Amino acid sequence: MAVTDVFARRATLRRSLRLLSAFRYEGSDPARFYGELAADTAAMVGDLWRATHGGPPTGRTLLDVGGGPGYFAAAFGDAGVRYLGVEPDPDEMHAAGPAFARESAKFVRASGMALPFADDSVDICLSSNVAEHVPRPWRLGAEMLRVTRPGGLVVLSYTVWLGPFGGHEMGLSHYLGGARAAARYARKHGHPAKNDYGSSLFAVSAADGLSWAASTGAAVAAFPRYHPRWAWWLTSVPGLRELLVSNLALVLSPR
Repeated sequence: MAVTDVFARRATLRRSLRLLSAFRYEGSDPARFYGELAADTAAMVGDLWRATHGGPPTGRTLLDVGGGPGYFAAAFGDAGVRYLGVEPDPDEMHAAGPAFARESAKFVRASGMALPFADDSVDICLSSNVAEHVPRPWRLGAEMLRVTRPGGLVVLSYTVWLGPFGGHEMGLSHYLGGARAAARYARKHGHPAKNDYGSSLFAVSAADGLSWAASTGAAVAAFPRYHPRWAWWLTSVPGLRELLVSNLALVLSPR
């Protein structure tokens, strides 16, 4: 069975539209948006694990690199997964409040590019929409592979720069260039964007991610994370994937 076979049945147009609809609440009601995203992510990771291991990841240890305030902790805790989150920003770690807290979840303040964990120490390593926010995304990827046990699962998903959401809150102005978009946002709002190009937001292409994954010898799948299954072919078309694969999921399994 291919690693994406189980998840492919869930990757419907209805799911894509539901997630797109939830996105409009990211600023006004983050708990609603991130709660929906977390539940979908836990289901996706569960499907990927089930396809390769024949059962759910119940009781397995998952390391969430850049896990933020804990929305994902709640979703994975509900799925019976032991959750360990890594987040460098203390404000982000506490942003969700107690509603999403889980006694079984553990959080560590650290950089994803230098994970303070031993080799082969977790079953699953996840990074959701973090790689575009660090200056060395493939160093982050290498660290994820290092801490994951052989036969385990690494899922690295990130926003593609030239896709429609590559500019984050800067909107489509990122097509003018990252520096111009950042300057335009600062002039309009009187302060830099939270995801500020060159400091907390970087241009990461689909081609770069696919090339890195292939170079590791551990790649098992790549697909547009939020697209319906019938649109996954876009990943294989150079140029087109940079514009239409808004978020690329790389799936790897250390040997």
